[in-house]
Amino acid sequence: MQSLLAIADPTRRRIVELLAARERTAGELVDEFDMSAPAISQHLKVLREAGLVTVRVEGQSRVQSLNPEGLGDLEDWLQRTRSVWSRRIDALESELRAEDEASEKKRRQNTST
Repeated sequence: MQSLLAIADPTRRRIVELLAARERTAGELVDEFDMSAPAISQHLKVLREAGLVTVRVEGQSRVQSLNPEGLGDLEDWLQRTRSVWSRRIDALESELRAEDEASEKKRRQNTST
């Protein structure tokens, strides 16, 4: 679940969002933030280690890009979480409907007497 830990940080989430739009060099990413190049480099390292970002060398530039395959862990986790919440919400809805029906039945009994 390294990918989930990696995007827990708002700066890294923003980097992922930027890279989802298009590939960027580390310098272009630095320009988007109010922090030093070494700080952005550390964030990129965490994202690479989590498998969310890949890097390739083009001349003297290192081009960062989003690794769609790295999002698989996140998608799996989200699917499991959605499934759990969906079942809970369905159960809550059933309970609320039963409560409404019982209240309506009681109201009808009280008005007919």
